[in-house]
Amino acid sequence: MRKNSIKNTRINTEVQRELSNILRNGIKDPRVAPMTSIVAVEVAPDLKTCKAYVSVFGDKKAQDDTIQGLQSAEGFIRRELARTLNMRNTPEIRFIMDQSIEYGVNMTAKINELTKNLKNEDEEES
Repeated sequence: MRKNSIKNTRINTEVQRELSNILRNGIKDPRVAPMTSIVAVEVAPDLKTCKAYVSVFGDKKAQDDTIQGLQSAEGFIRRELARTLNMRNTPEIRFIMDQSIEYGVNMTAKINELTKNLKNEDEEES
């Protein structure tokens, strides 16, 4: 796997910031959940494609609806991105659901439950 250059890292953060602004202020699609955030962005070195990792607070249906809404609004999002960023090429955006936050919350709940059970067993033995 290739290491990101400083230029590519800077482009990734700028595209992520602008995508977040577009999601917050520009998308009027009712399918897109209000608690949607862009977790990470990976722009290809040739600036032709972009993977945007999206996190949605809600159930599976809300996540699926949000991804569909974002995919249908990709043209609008790309046009707004081209308007706000001064880049040679505006990348084609692929939205990918990111489950890492949900996974982290579930793991934290399991760890808390396990430590609670261990404390209860220690108190019973005393």
